Amino acid sequence: MITGAALCPSPPLLCPELTGGKEVAPELRAACSEAVGRLLHEDPKVVVIIGPAAASGPWFGAGRLNLSVFAPAIASTGTDSPPLAIGLGSMLLDQAGYRGRRSLQAVGHDEAASVCVKLGAELDDPGIRMALLVIGDGSARRSLKAPGYLDPRAEAFDAEVERTIRAGDLGALQRLDQALAHDLMATGRPAWQVLSGALASLNPVAEVLFSGAPFGVGYLVAYLDPCS
Repeated sequence: MITGAALCPSPPLLCPELTGGKEVAPELRAACSEAVGRLLHEDPKVVVIIGPAAASGPWFGAGRLNLSVFAPAIASTGTDSPPLAIGLGSMLLDQAGYRGRRSLQAVGHDEAASVCVKLGAELDDPGIRMALLVIGDGSARRSLKAPGYLDPRAEAFDAEVERTIRAGDLGALQRLDQALAHDLMATGRPAWQVLSGALASLNPVAEVLFSGAPFGVGYLVAYLDPCS
């Protein structure tokens, strides 16, 4: 059974090692910590980290990011780095002190909604207390300085995703326009649709803990309780 789900974004700035002593995005970091804390409070036996990547499939390599990929001055771990979202999800669990079983599930950036939903439906196991940590960003075109520059459609796209999460209307995530999400560089789209498939038979109660675009990228942090 799924005990809970947490949504967090995937900016590298969540890694303290990459920002040094600077207090970068403290509200975002605090919200992610709270969401993961709530997830673990339900005592899951396994946490499944779901994040976008080049291709779909379980990730069997190292779960920790090789931070030298982002900051050459940091010594390399000598291991293959997982997809960014998977690595950040693992980092958030480490920061929360989680030492239990974890499963790393990548979902391809270009997977169709039907494939994502099917993958989510296959995750649930009635015999195992399972929590889902879903990692991915909204649009990356919310301002002139955003990674993708400003697109007037970006804010409305992010607002619709937030509305569906707040309402627990996860079926609406399956209907997100894949082409538009691609144009807006919204990497979270496939991971959100996996979540929709996993909770398809439930009516979750959601709380949004953070919503904003401090660097021109839509960041959403939320906790979903499927048992309420």
